[in-house]
Amino acid sequence: MADPMEQFEIKRLLPLDINGYDISFTNSALCMVLSALTVIVVFAFCLRKRTLVPNVAQCIPESAYEFIHRLISENIGKEGLKYFSFIFTLFLFIVTGNLLGLFPYSFTFTSHIAAVGSLSVLALVINIFVGIKNKKWGYLRTFFPKGIPLAIAPLIIPIEIISLLSKPFSLTIRLVANMTVGHIMLKSIAGFVVALGLLGGEIPLVFAGLIIAFEIFIGILQAYIYTILSCIYLSDAIHSH
Repeated sequence: MADPMEQFEIKRLLPLDINGYDISFTNSALCMVLSALTVIVVFAFCLRKRTLVPNVAQCIPESAYEFIHRLISENIGKEGLKYFSFIFTLFLFIVTGNLLGLFPYSFTFTSHIAAVGSLSVLALVINIFVGIKNKKWGYLRTFFPKGIPLAIAPLIIPIEIISLLSKPFSLTIRLVANMTVGHIMLKSIAGFVVALGLLGGEIPLVFAGLIIAFEIFIGILQAYIYTILSCIYLSDAIHSH
């Protein structure tokens, strides 16, 4: 039976070393590119013939657009719509990466801390930038809210800083853990189907089919959770006092 962890191992496809820096093109980078291209191709195909009354294909991107628009409006407000492009791209990139990892011989880049962590840190940087842009130096009040006695500032300020810096960590770990565990289960059971053959693999095959359906649901759900938490954190940066 194949090693279930093989799907999560980063492999160099085009090794390249420049002045001691490893900038190889890996299977993780390849799947990120494929995820972006998949979204572009699907949207281009679905919107190739736009009509006033949308057909089935046109409903796919329009439903995604309306879903994220409503998500931002409910969790951030009208002020958050100016960041629609970032949130929309974030959701599509993550959900495509989650689902792409279900295909044989693919790579689940959303199961790696480096990949997801980079997105989470980017979201944190954007939140800080938005907070400073909206409140100028008043943004520093985030670390010491009004009404708190000055005497406990040495205690409150470090706690608030740690709380802010922990946001990308919580986003990352939640997504990485769910993608890793689910895909390991799927590949392990699929390995039993191959090992047992036609006469004994029926039951594992049924379980594998059920897990695939469940993983599709989890992949979409985790992308939704990641996106809605990003919206909530962005709302804190815009509306916090």
